[in-house]
Amino acid sequence: MADETGIEALIALMARLPGLGPRSARRAVLVLLKKRAQLMAPLAQALAEVALAAKDCRICGNISTAEICPICADPARATGEICVVEDVADLWAMERGKVFRGRYHVLGGTLSALDAVGPEDLGIPRLVARVADEGIREVILALNATVDGQTTAHYIADALAGTGAQITTLAQGVPIGGELDYLDDGTIGAALRARRRL
Repeated sequence: MADETGIEALIALMARLPGLGPRSARRAVLVLLKKRAQLMAPLAQALAEVALAAKDCRICGNISTAEICPICADPARATGEICVVEDVADLWAMERGKVFRGRYHVLGGTLSALDAVGPEDLGIPRLVARVADEGIREVILALNATVDGQTTAHYIADALAGTGAQITTLAQGVPIGGELDYLDDGTIGAALRARRRL
């Protein structure tokens, strides 16, 4: 009975992961139990090691097992560009695209008066200092197109106004392969405002 309680506890923990509900968690745990030596034991060891070693990069806020993440430690990434993102998941998404070759600054959220999240909570003063110290020429604001994301972008742009760095944002609008009929009004409006000559 104690073993079954442990299995149920594992299922409940797995179900708390994004993208996994109770049924998916149950299937995942069943696979882990059937392949204990090949999957469960190495997964448990990797989880334990990462739990002890993972920390925030002291420069950008990325998650790493070193004080300075591989992106900040790479001298080839010192391009004079910083891409500001809300969280580490956004940084990883940018890296998947293999297009941006500069460095990052992870805010850890957005400004929110309701949640009492201010500029100091997001390390915005640290970002301003980085721009000056690292001789940054361009700051790319890759924040989500939400009210809080746009408020945060405007605040950062104002905070960086005296640094001489060019402030840019990601283009917003119709995605490649997107059909107008399936897009919301806000996306169509953003695409129309960001139109360019062919």
